[in-house]
Amino acid sequence: MDQFFVCFLLIVVFAAFVREWFPPDMVAMGAFVLLMVSGVLTADEALSVFSNPAPIIIACMFILSAALERTGTIDALGGWFEKAAGSREKRILIVLMAVVAVLSAFVNNTPVVVVFLPIVLALSRKHNLVASRFLIPLSYAAIVGGTCTIIGTSTNLIAAGIAEKSGDPRLAEFGMFEVSRLGIVFVAITFLYMYFVGRHLLPDRITLSTLFEAEEGKEFLTVAVVGEASPLVGKTIGNTRLAKIREFRIIEVTRRGARLETPLNKIAFEEGDQLLVKSRVAGVIDAGETAGLEIGDAGDLGLKRLRTDSAVLMEGIIGPGSSLVGQSLKELNFRQRFGVLILAVHRRGVNLKERFEAVKLAFGDTLLVEGPVDRMNSLFQERDFINLSQPKARPVRRSKVPFAIGALLLFMIFGALKLSPLIVLALAAALLVLFTRCIEPSEAYEAVEWKVIFMIFGMLGMGMALEKTGLAADVANWATDIAGGYGRVVMISIIYLLAAVLTELISNNAVAALLTPIAISVAAALGDADPRAFVIAVMFGASASFSTPIGYQTNTYVYGAGGYKFTDFARVGVPLAFLLWVAASALIPLMWKG
Repeated sequence: MDQFFVCFLLIVVFAAFVREWFPPDMVAMGAFVLLMVSGVLTADEALSVFSNPAPIIIACMFILSAALERTGTIDALGGWFEKAAGSREKRILIVLMAVVAVLSAFVNNTPVVVVFLPIVLALSRKHNLVASRFLIPLSYAAIVGGTCTIIGTSTNLIAAGIAEKSGDPRLAEFGMFEVSRLGIVFVAITFLYMYFVGRHLLPDRITLSTLFEAEEGKEFLTVAVVGEASPLVGKTIGNTRLAKIREFRIIEVTRRGARLETPLNKIAFEEGDQLLVKSRVAGVIDAGETAGLEIGDAGDLGLKRLRTDSAVLMEGIIGPGSSLVGQSLKELNFRQRFGVLILAVHRRGVNLKERFEAVKLAFGDTLLVEGPVDRMNSLFQERDFINLSQPKARPVRRSKVPFAIGALLLFMIFGALKLSPLIVLALAAALLVLFTRCIEPSEAYEAVEWKVIFMIFGMLGMGMALEKTGLAADVANWATDIAGGYGRVVMISIIYLLAAVLTELISNNAVAALLTPIAISVAAALGDADPRAFVIAVMFGASASFSTPIGYQTNTYVYGAGGYKFTDFARVGVPLAFLLWVAASALIPLMWKG
């Protein structure tokens, strides 16, 4: 009965991941609790999940990556890339993929992609190139770069952590660079494929800002005040001529120094109200005049001009931890809450310019935002948005660069020499960047993706239940009965393929947690097969997400930013995924013979 319950729960969890009924961390932890309540896992067994070193190491890697970001190290490399890339498409592609792949081998690849996104978009605009020709390669380079070291991607750490806890002496601690041989082959195949084949399959997509740059004239934001004799006093917008003026739009109303949160169409104007107005005019009347703009038809409505600013047009993407996810712009009262306008939304390959106010925002949505510079700065300082128009303009601690780089280098060197367990080295490196003030404690806590950490804990519980109930062993025996006659090479190939297919549908971390126990059981069922090779197959298969924009977080980022369609990833990614599957099937049995 325990096996039936775990099997049923696994199906429900998988469906919840794919259908996005609830956030993945809630689904995983919910399943974890049900396993305890049902008695499948005892309290002691469940608590042992939290002793797995993988989530702790992953949390430390988040902190190390944040330290490199806050000291300006990653930004500096991004600036170097901009100078080295030149203006030709082929050269930009090669330099971009090389830099990102190397960085992603040692740093969490998500912040690498986040830093390089605005740089690539700006470079494309500067040289009149199409950004969609570079953003998929950016994500692919980050993915394969992460496979080059055991710390390069969380899937490697999860699979290695489960393997070490299995008790099999052949699955002793994985070395820092044990996977590097195959990882470098993956990088080389990806580079060659993208240069000779993939770049010809990349689409020419239009980003949101490009749509408006070609169509819209110069816009200005004007602050005006309602005068004493204004006919607006006591009336709402709908009852005045303002509602009929096409090139005059009120963004917010300030009364006695406080911005009104009431919906604009319900505000009755009072004398002295300050209005932030968006207006488009044929030209600037007098550049030397303080006002700088003539409101035109609104001149007889009792509005006095105070100041005028040029409107800034910027793109931002909804991050995975954004508080805006699941809410519509209308529910958020976005315009008055942030003092900016949303002109368009990009969602799953479609650019929405109308009727998007009621659309529920989701991770990966790209918003085209217009507003004054000061409001833009405050908006993009929030974790809700990732700025795609330019790198984040916040002070960095450049004097701490040696400490941040030193902590990472010491972690890598000591890890390669196996002088201490990885979890000890990871904690020491994280504490080093904290004590040297590369990053503040509050920033360190914010840098950790706690949703990812708790999802991993939950899925580790599912993996433990698969082992304890014997379901993993039964699945392994069933698989070896069917395909075991073909030997370990075929079984390794099947495990890699299964991991690669599943990771296109659900989280790569969840795939690693679920398949690693099964892979170890398959190796045991085959007799003298080296289980290390099977764990490696899970590691690389779970990272091989190239065919959909939802399987890997970096794909989701570039999906919205590049204006891609869902099918763009399949057209470019499926051939690459096939090539890497063939390479893995041939090389893993050779490189890990036992």
